[in-house]
Amino acid sequence: MFNVSDKIKLSSEQALGLCSEQFKRIDEITEFNQQKMLKAFIDCGVSEAHLAGSTGYGYGDRGRETLDKIYAKVFGAEDAIVRHNFVCGTHALTVALFGVLRPGDTMLSVTGEPYDTLKGVIGFENDSSGSLKEFNINYEQVDFGADGALDFEKIKEKITPKIKMVYVQRSRGYTLRPSLFVSDIKKIVDIAKKNAPDCIVMVDNCYGEFTDKIEPTDPLCGADLMAGSLIKNPGGGIAPTGGYIAGKKHLVEMCSYRLTTPGLGREVGATLFNNRELFMGAFNAPHITGEALKTAVFAAALFEVLGYEVTPRYNEMRADIIQVLKLGTPEKLIAFCQGIQSGAPVDSFVKPEPWDMPGYNSKVIMAAGAFTLGASIELSADAPLREPFAVWIQGSLNFHSGKMGIMLAGDRL
Repeated sequence: MFNVSDKIKLSSEQALGLCSEQFKRIDEITEFNQQKMLKAFIDCGVSEAHLAGSTGYGYGDRGRETLDKIYAKVFGAEDAIVRHNFVCGTHALTVALFGVLRPGDTMLSVTGEPYDTLKGVIGFENDSSGSLKEFNINYEQVDFGADGALDFEKIKEKITPKIKMVYVQRSRGYTLRPSLFVSDIKKIVDIAKKNAPDCIVMVDNCYGEFTDKIEPTDPLCGADLMAGSLIKNPGGGIAPTGGYIAGKKHLVEMCSYRLTTPGLGREVGATLFNNRELFMGAFNAPHITGEALKTAVFAAALFEVLGYEVTPRYNEMRADIIQVLKLGTPEKLIAFCQGIQSGAPVDSFVKPEPWDMPGYNSKVIMAAGAFTLGASIELSADAPLREPFAVWIQGSLNFHSGKMGIMLAGDRL
């Protein structure tokens, strides 16, 4: 059916044999989270009426209000706001940051430099108009240790009562450091609440939703606030756009005033007939995340068989859906991404090339033949053309097509 070399076919069979134990573990987590989602829908009394949309001011949109409750339940949070008009994950994070921080406050990132697109929000660049820095909000950070692990001793030292927010990026971004498990975040929360009881622990949860049985805002972990994108895990490959903020009720309320206006907050905002897709996306999210995890495990196993260094390895636990392959040269990065694109259901004939993408400080190549533009819960691969010439893979709406996409990329190499 597909013209794949015998070498890749044989390596694929070998890789599948290596994946069996991890697949069982993923299925267990997926079933737990899917049942949790079903229970939330039932407890919230979802009906056909909730799937309709609203126009104008959007007053009294029952679907919008019920979807907020569903996300709060499955995330173990006191409250949540889920909106199609969050334009990306960075936007949701930005609304949360500006929603709860005030001039003179200090934000401490305990996971080193944040993802590239958030640097402009914080004010890393002097010409970043409208940044936190322009509003006299201070930024400090704790880098990872030499071994790539969280530097808990330095974190204990840096978190003092003067810190208003302890910021945690769960996923690795364009780095090779490990992504964080909920158990890692719990250790950060415990230190923060001991050293600075009034601080806000906020988590960038992008790529991490439904990869574990609990989320950072669950009482068993204790984060105060988190945010993410609906075209990643929690949108289930169906949400066409959007994002969420979840956490403590008073903090979510503050964020809602930043999203719209003070005094109006979450009471306004027409859903413009997006409710059905957002509800369907949420319901499918645990299952789709499981499919993406299986694709990542297979990619790790296949490329390890082929002799490449990968992180995480196929037999390691996973804190997010991202898989990194160290390919070694710009030419191999480009060939790999073009292979992924060739196995996409949409725009398979397109040949991706590196370009200067807004928000990034080096050329980036991206492969994403997706039904939703830029949706990284669909099989996609991207890489900045810089050392160590690694590619970051994420997503897949189903394992079977994701597996073929990975095989085609391997064949290109």
